Amino acid sequence: MNVSPEELAAFARAQGMDVHLARGGDRALLRSLLASGIPVIVETWFVTPDSGGMGHYRLLTGYDDRAGQFSALDSYLGPLRMDYAKFDEQWRSFGRTYLIVTPPSKRAALAGVLDWRADRAQEQARTLRVAGREAERRNDAVGFLTLGQAQLDAGDARAAARTFDRAFAAAPDRTLDPTRPAWVQGGLAWRALWYSFGPLEAYTRTGQYARVLTLTGAVLRSVPTHEEAHYWRARALTGLGRTAEAQAAYREALRLRPGYAEARQALAAL
Repeated sequence: MNVSPEELAAFARAQGMDVHLARGGDRALLRSLLASGIPVIVETWFVTPDSGGMGHYRLLTGYDDRAGQFSALDSYLGPLRMDYAKFDEQWRSFGRTYLIVTPPSKRAALAGVLDWRADRAQEQARTLRVAGREAERRNDAVGFLTLGQAQLDAGDARAAARTFDRAFAAAPDRTLDPTRPAWVQGGLAWRALWYSFGPLEAYTRTGQYARVLTLTGAVLRSVPTHEEAHYWRARALTGLGRTAEAQAAYREALRLRPGYAEARQALAAL
């Protein structure tokens, strides 16, 4: 049901391409990449007129500072232009995730544009700092989701779990979620956990298995064929010692995505 940025990156690598996938991008980086002839895949929130808010990829192809707009190719809308500020609001829902796919012949050119961002530790440290400042300033569910993911990426699952608690406790933003069902609880948009699995990982790593079962159950209520929800449900069931149920959940995840390596490895370890 969901193709994650990591799956896109793995596919690109399998085709012999170089890949840089990270969170915490900004406008200056996008402009530098585009000015160097390097298009960028970005993961954004997208509110459709018929189905409401959901995750969506766009390929940025250019920018116009005078108009204050990015140019993009969009599989739903076709070619379009996006105002800088509106684009950033949509992009921040996914922690400003960006994916660069280039042939090996552009390796040196890309490294020159990325500069210090080519060092994963420096990039993650900056992402954590920026996310912390934005969460404090905005005090909203998206900000806490982004900060929690940055803390998780830094290896602090306990801090991440506490921050994700704040995301769920925040008031929902109905502009992101106009078709939100009445039964949905918490501050995150209805479909947020269809795409963002940081809360499930943090709660699993901190032993909050019942919380994971509740959250994955809500996802599967809407999308029974969501393979990541089955995977994290299996992880929680394993933690609770419910081995047979965990095996069934892993098998369902693999039925839906036969190449799901993490599910296959976890099932083999039971």
